[in-house]
Amino acid sequence: MSRGDPTWINDATRRRSLEHVRTHTVDVAVIGGGITGAGVALDAASRGLSVALLEARDFGSGTSGYSSKLVHGGLRYLAMGDFPVAWESAVERRLLMETIAPHLIRPLGFIIPHTTGARCRETAAAGAGVSLYDLLRRASGLGSGVLPRPRWLSGRAVADLVPSLDTAGLRGGLLYWDGQLIDDARLVISVVRTAAGLGAQVLRDVRATGITADAVEAVDTRTGEAVEVRARTVINAAGVWAAGFDAGLAVTPSRGSHLVVRAERLGNPQAAHTVGIPGHFGRYVFVLPQPGGVVYIGLTDEEDRDADGYRPAVPEHDVDFLLEVVNRVLDRPLGRGDVIGSFAGLRPLVGSRHAGGPEGTADVSRRHLVKDGPGEPITVVGGKLTTYRRMAQDAVDAAAVRLGVTTPSRTKKLPLVGAASRTALATLDAPARLVAKHGTEAVAVHRLGGEHPLLAEPLFDGCAITGAELLFAIRAEGATTIEDLLERRTRLSLVPGDAARARPRAGEILAMASDTPHPEGTGT
Repeated sequence: MSRGDPTWINDATRRRSLEHVRTHTVDVAVIGGGITGAGVALDAASRGLSVALLEARDFGSGTSGYSSKLVHGGLRYLAMGDFPVAWESAVERRLLMETIAPHLIRPLGFIIPHTTGARCRETAAAGAGVSLYDLLRRASGLGSGVLPRPRWLSGRAVADLVPSLDTAGLRGGLLYWDGQLIDDARLVISVVRTAAGLGAQVLRDVRATGITADAVEAVDTRTGEAVEVRARTVINAAGVWAAGFDAGLAVTPSRGSHLVVRAERLGNPQAAHTVGIPGHFGRYVFVLPQPGGVVYIGLTDEEDRDADGYRPAVPEHDVDFLLEVVNRVLDRPLGRGDVIGSFAGLRPLVGSRHAGGPEGTADVSRRHLVKDGPGEPITVVGGKLTTYRRMAQDAVDAAAVRLGVTTPSRTKKLPLVGAASRTALATLDAPARLVAKHGTEAVAVHRLGGEHPLLAEPLFDGCAITGAELLFAIRAEGATTIEDLLERRTRLSLVPGDAARARPRAGEILAMASDTPHPEGTGT
């Protein structure tokens, strides 16, 4: 990375992009700066099309920043019999872990405990499902050097990996592997920056108020000024807000709630584990260890049409449900006092076979929809984080037909900013924690610590994150507020107590950035 890197996004590049869209017609205007919209912008830009990406707030500030942070091959979809989604997920997982973002994804072991009370049928079904899941991994081309093969473990081995499990009646467990994102919001930012590096005009804090097949009416929420974007085609990738631009679209918002617990309270688990939901075959609550000494417990799957799409509240009954399910298998049950944070995301599901029924949205397909009606904007909605690239490819394929463009998608082989082979990443002269977040850019982020004493210090005692990471987020990753820094560039806000401790130092770094000239990026 060098000074003036074209992938950098910040206030200066935003100003230039605003001026550009005021004076130029772009090939593709994209509404929505979550993972789908970011993926669409990248796919289109990589084909040589001119692109404008509009996001009402910060990139990744909706559902894309509040997932379970997994890049998974769709084991649940196998249980539901949805083989096409499972296969698509397995293929996209391979592309992400091998080529697109190997720096952001690590292998995570999952244990399905086997107890004396388990029915033979359930144990056999779990074994068969995981075997089929591994067959999909191999068929997709993802080697066991990236995701190891599943295997049965003894009760002692399971207890060593997941110390919080109740060992009474624990006979063993089935260990399988999947991909875990270091951070979902960071994946979004990486996709956006890669698109910017290929010439896309990326605009945060620009809210679309109306769209047609060839124009977007919007407002700059910082100034209140109207912004008109002229385009040869418009793609609606607004997620749970997509139906607001298309009256003929039926989107069912599904709330996925998670609880946050200190890892030490669960014995610092070295693997994730599943807890079957009673009476619901193939549905589980996951206990997911995270970097930074916390564990996520999730998730729910309920229709929620009234929630705030940016930060849905976690209802008390979701907390009760998750604690009740997970406590069935713990040696020391968790209480409300152990929950140090919570978060939820709204998944935009297309349609519902059980709207209003007892199953809620749990069995609605995660397939995506590309709606391409004559004289209308193209809409892409549904799907899931793991398959964002394929969703984007399908949407841009539809746009390419309209534009008379024959260039195929390039994103299967296009690494994101910071990406490199695991061998190359291991040789970087930077802390492993930074490499996991920034890939090849970790060296430059680490060196920022030498610019000022505040930048080398942690944000508070016991926190590994330094001021240098916040300064880089402001200079290169589009962060403009304390909330951007704590909620999406560091994720400290997922534990409100930690965010409160980091807020004063974050304010100092933000003030430092505004008072000090810095490289702006070349823009386009």
